[in-house]
Amino acid sequence: MSFNPDFRQFPPGPPPFGFPGGNIGPQDGFGLGGGMNQGPPSGPPPPFTPSKSEGKNGINVKAVDPGSIKFCRYNYTYIWLNNGTSFWAYIIYVGRRSIAGFRWVRRRWVYFGVDLRQIDSFICY
Repeated sequence: MSFNPDFRQFPPGPPPFGFPGGNIGPQDGFGLGGGMNQGPPSGPPPPFTPSKSEGKNGINVKAVDPGSIKFCRYNYTYIWLNNGTSFWAYIIYVGRRSIAGFRWVRRRWVYFGVDLRQIDSFICY
């Protein structure tokens, strides 16, 4: 696996240093923070892979900004990155420039974070 500075994957569990952006909550102007003690879902994501081409014609695919992706917090979300990577995620943090949560990797949830500019599209369920 090659290193990509725009996409970082972390070991399971909460980060030892806190979430990106510090302790963000309703006072940040967005009300996007919270979930500081939230863990991964207890089970796997849905047993299908959404079609990006079909999803773009539907109303569930959103433009990527904090205001639109915040509605996917605590829901299963399928994410397509600009580099062609796609995966199921469970988002627990939405900041002004990034999201963090758990990504489904090899039949388990792994903590991850990604810059919003790296997300091409997403769909939440």
